[in-house]
Amino acid sequence: MNKELFSFLFVTIALLVGAFYYSTTIQSPIISSLNFLKVNFHNTTQYIDNTLDRYFFQADEITHLKAKLQHYENNHLVMQELASEISDLYKAQDSNFTVTTNVVLVRTISYQKFGNFNRLWIDIPEYNNSKIYGLTYKELVAGIVINKNGKPLALLNQDIKCAYAVYVGEQNAPGIAHGNNDNNLIVNFIPAFFTIKKGDEVISSGMDNIFMKGLKVGKVLSVTSSQGYQNAIIEPYYKNSEPNYFHMIRSVK
Repeated sequence: MNKELFSFLFVTIALLVGAFYYSTTIQSPIISSLNFLKVNFHNTTQYIDNTLDRYFFQADEITHLKAKLQHYENNHLVMQELASEISDLYKAQDSNFTVTTNVVLVRTISYQKFGNFNRLWIDIPEYNNSKIYGLTYKELVAGIVINKNGKPLALLNQDIKCAYAVYVGEQNAPGIAHGNNDNNLIVNFIPAFFTIKKGDEVISSGMDNIFMKGLKVGKVLSVTSSQGYQNAIIEPYYKNSEPNYFHMIRSVK
C-alpha cells in the first residue's frame, strides 16, 4: 500500500513538473505573478535604501554627487562641441542624416532558472515583444533581449542563443558572434580573405539593427578555418559580474 501511494505521488509530481516546464499556457500566468511580486519587492527595497541614504548618508552622498556632476558637465560640454561641429559638417554637405538611437535603463528581476546565469528576467517599461533589443553594460555589449512567453528575457553574451553582428580587427571583418554556454564567445562566418590574428578587437557592427556600430565586445584568442570561412574564439569584455542594471537599446538610427 505504501509503495502504491509512493508511486502515485511520484507520477503525479512528475506530471505536474512536466506540465509546468513545457506548457506555456501554465507558465505564463505563473511567471507574470512571480515577476510582479519580485518587481514590487525590488521597488520596496530600493525605496527603503533611498530613504536610509537620504537621512543617514546625505553629506557623503552630496559630495559624491557633486563630483560626478562636475565630471558629467565637463563631458557634456565636450559632447556639445562635437555635436555642433558634426552638425555644421552635415549642413555643409547638405546631408539629411539623423540619429534616432533610443536607450533606456532596465533592471533585472531574477534568473530564469537556477544554475543558468546567462538568462535573466528583466523589468522593462512599455515592452514591445515583437522586437529583439541590444543590452549593454558600461558601453560594453552584454547580450540581447528576446520575448519569452510574452515577457522580456535577457540572454547574456555566453548564452548559445545570443547572437548579433560584429566586426573583427582593423579591417572590420564581418561575422556573427554568439555564445557557447562557456566563458568565451565564438564569431562565425568571417570571410577567409580577411587577416584575423590573436589580440584583434571585436566590436558591434550595427548591421543587425540591434546595436549601433562600435560597442566593444571582446578580443580574439584564437582563429581557425573551415569551409571557406574563419571562426574566432573571443574573450568577452563583459563578464556577467554585476547583473543588476543594464542599458537596453530600444532603437538605433
